[in-house]
Amino acid sequence: MIEKYDAFIFDLDGTIYKGNKLIPNADVTVNKLKELKKEVIFVSNKTTGSINDYFNFLKNKGINIIENEIINSTIVIINYLLNNHSQKKFFAVGEQSFINELSEAGIEYSDNPDLIDIVIITLDRELNYNKLETAAKALEKGAKFFAANIDNTCPVEDGEVLDAGSTISALEKRTHKKLEKHFGKPSEFMIDEIKRRLKINGDKVLLIGDRLETDILMGNLLGVDTALVATGVTNYPNGNEDIHPTYYLNSVYDLIKTKNQ
Repeated sequence: MIEKYDAFIFDLDGTIYKGNKLIPNADVTVNKLKELKKEVIFVSNKTTGSINDYFNFLKNKGINIIENEIINSTIVIINYLLNNHSQKKFFAVGEQSFINELSEAGIEYSDNPDLIDIVIITLDRELNYNKLETAAKALEKGAKFFAANIDNTCPVEDGEVLDAGSTISALEKRTHKKLEKHFGKPSEFMIDEIKRRLKINGDKVLLIGDRLETDILMGNLLGVDTALVATGVTNYPNGNEDIHPTYYLNSVYDLIKTKNQ
């Protein structure tokens, strides 16, 4: 399999690590691909840390990585807002690290529903009623309805936690407004960012992830081969019967593991 492809796009949560632990032999796999001079990109919908945070985490776990090989939906939405709504105020149902990154990029934050131009939803492990109501009131007053990602859950060491998709659903029911745009996998915005980074043609690229509706669907939209690993959410079929990976793997280690191991 590794001889067939020159570039590998890896999901992070549930594919390379889960919680604070690496998937067994994920470091061996990535480092072997790097040794073979394969192009490697890591793509995450998670917004609770910066690119530098993910770089340091993976580096400290022994993975041979450079910072510009990582893309997350925070970077994608920042680029979009700076290019299209740089003077608008945002409110986020998200964690403080996400809010800080947008603010540091020059996008102004507000929690006053009368002043909020854009509501952004993402993973928030400190979600509360007040945040939901601030978002709802802003949406009812005409704020745009965006999401950094649309995952229903996020994989952690002992299972899953609620993610942005559940919050989006609650706000859609509360306000009768529909989400307008999202910027994580499998959005056109994330796909454009990956295309900008990749130097390899599509038929030489393999995307590896644990979710049909985000990772595998994005690979299909990119026109590349895909591999679904069983180390993360793997919530198939569950309404995703029309989304088909090229391969099913136990873990990323299957990419380099020989038959007699």
